[in-house]
Amino acid sequence: MSFVEFTGRARLDRKTKHLVRRLSADDIAIIDHRDIDRVSAEELVESGVRVVVNVSESQTGRFPNPGPLLLVRGGVRLIDAPGADLFDSVSDGETLSVRGAGLYRNGSCLRIGRIRTEHELAQSLAEQETRVTESLEAFAENTLRHLRDEGRLLSGELDLPALETRFRDRHALVVARGPGHKSDLRIVRPYVRDFKPVLVGVDGGADALVEAGYKPNVIVGDMDSVSDRTLRCGAEIVVHAYRDGDAPGAPRLERLGLAYQTVRAPGISEDVALLLAHEKGAELIVAVGTHFNLREFLERDRAGMSSTFVTRLKVGENLIDAKGVSRLVSRRAGLWPVAVLMLVALAAVVTAVIASPSLRNLLEVLELRVREAFGL
Repeated sequence: MSFVEFTGRARLDRKTKHLVRRLSADDIAIIDHRDIDRVSAEELVESGVRVVVNVSESQTGRFPNPGPLLLVRGGVRLIDAPGADLFDSVSDGETLSVRGAGLYRNGSCLRIGRIRTEHELAQSLAEQETRVTESLEAFAENTLRHLRDEGRLLSGELDLPALETRFRDRHALVVARGPGHKSDLRIVRPYVRDFKPVLVGVDGGADALVEAGYKPNVIVGDMDSVSDRTLRCGAEIVVHAYRDGDAPGAPRLERLGLAYQTVRAPGISEDVALLLAHEKGAELIVAVGTHFNLREFLERDRAGMSSTFVTRLKVGENLIDAKGVSRLVSRRAGLWPVAVLMLVALAAVVTAVIASPSLRNLLEVLELRVREAFGL
């Protein structure tokens, strides 16, 4: 971002996924996001915001994290100001100015931070790639500990609720708010049209389904990033409760007057959604925006991500990523392509008859022979 000075409204939220919903190009986003992940970076860029001030380290170097680099390459000025008290000293909606790496109110400097440049972030990311073994060791240790403590994920001992939605012998499309989920949803549109899978939204993934023109059959999660409008769409709701029974999403649903069921499980909500589809007998589970590779596991920075790895061991061959579905869609052509092809062929015949006197004569002779044969 090459501006000398930028003036805009301050928008603050410690949860970036909530903040992106109300950002515009006229705003200055103030976040508290250690190691900005790729999904958050993509959504910040899509919001059109031009300046992001982070009161945490955007890239700590603990693992290869492309999020900050994607943000800067998207044209956003990223300023790190770790430890700044901006959430206490700045009000949402007030007018601030940015000059260089400084944040100002009416000419008074609130904080001088550090601009994260593309060159610096790219170099740091390359160095992190060489140190990925350290993160891998920590992840492996955490996974083994999870297997010891929560092995019931693999043994199928989760107490899953009875649902009206039928999964048995059907495909299930599980949509989470993860890397590339919007483009993946576009990829699977022909698949959804032809196979009509059960649509399962994981928190904000349910909003993504609605925005794509679908109605979720089931919504799973702790309900911290799904809109009230989507919750009221008529889908069955399954609240992810933690091991101690605490279900953070339950009070919100009770305030909205919506019925729900709970599942006590370790890990993250997308694990619960995948296990639910698997245990309910889905023939195939297609995942959109879920975590499939090591970098995505590490990027989430949650101890519970080990359960995601274990969940994939449990679900096994029934699970495929949406990016592979395009290879399956050709299995069913559908009626529209056939109808279009027939119309094109008919138009070609009509055009040829009109353009050729000999063909018109031939058709007239055939018509006379038919009339004679039937005595018409």
